[in-house]
Amino acid sequence: MATLRSWREIPHGGVAFRLSTDVKTGDWRALRPVIDQSKCTKCMICWLFCPDMSIIWDGEKVFVNYDYCKGCGICAHECPVKAITMVPEVRE
Repeated sequence: MATLRSWREIPHGGVAFRLSTDVKTGDWRALRPVIDQSKCTKCMICWLFCPDMSIIWDGEKVFVNYDYCKGCGICAHECPVKAITMVPEVRE
């Protein structure tokens, strides 16, 4: 299997008919990402890889919109400085 060198080499796939932000799916998760702002370098790798567009940058800090986050952990896995930790979801 060949190694992809850029996003242009990714094979075409299916296209969603609705945006992930059209439906609040945050109540699906068992784990939630928590961003340690003191470690975050605002590189936005988490934003790039988030499949649900749940990572937000307000110009000052990066945070998670939990209304849409499914808790997949991709953001924590891809964070180069390990500023994101997955913690158990607590429901009241």
